[in-house]
Amino acid sequence: GQTPVFPRILGHEAGGIVESVGEGVTELAPGDHVLPVFTGECKECAHCKSEESNMCDLLRINVDRGVMIGDGQSRFTIGGKPIFHFVGTSTFSEYTVIHVGCLAKINPEAPLDKVCILSCGISTGLGATVNVAKPKKGQTVAIFGLGAVGLAAMEGARLSGASRIIGVDLNPAKFEQAKKFGCTDFVNPRDHKKPVQ
Repeated sequence: GQTPVFPRILGHEAGGIVESVGEGVTELAPGDHVLPVFTGECKECAHCKSEESNMCDLLRINVDRGVMIGDGQSRFTIGGKPIFHFVGTSTFSEYTVIHVGCLAKINPEAPLDKVCILSCGISTGLGATVNVAKPKKGQTVAIFGLGAVGLAAMEGARLSGASRIIGVDLNPAKFEQAKKFGCTDFVNPRDHKKPVQ
């Protein structure tokens, strides 16, 4: 972020179980299984009602905000001093406090240690391809970086019907895994002396 806010509890990708809810929260109840999302939805603003944007006026990602939106206060302390929040989730903690708009209720049978990656990596990559790039059937797509987000973007390209999916990464060991997500070609820029495009 632009403003270093410390100390703070980092972390944004997780799965969890609701321990308790605040006053006025009706969408969730103790025991519900949830995934935190750092770009939340108030469900009321123009962005939340649009099919083209998820940049909520109230809960959009803000790496500088270290407090709860409702009252501008932190919910974490140590020795009487505040520990600040991180992107509304602070998941590197056994317990955290999250605005209800930044939680997605999930099926309680889904294994939290597996579906936790849906709270960022998979939804980000898949969503960027399917909802933003919107490749057409038969088109060629290039994915730069074959980590969790890149592989999810690749899956989105495959689901969209891309005929050629080029994976670009500095680690050639990632190509075998990428094939499972639809990668048809692999490019390592270090294998070339001039730009490859």
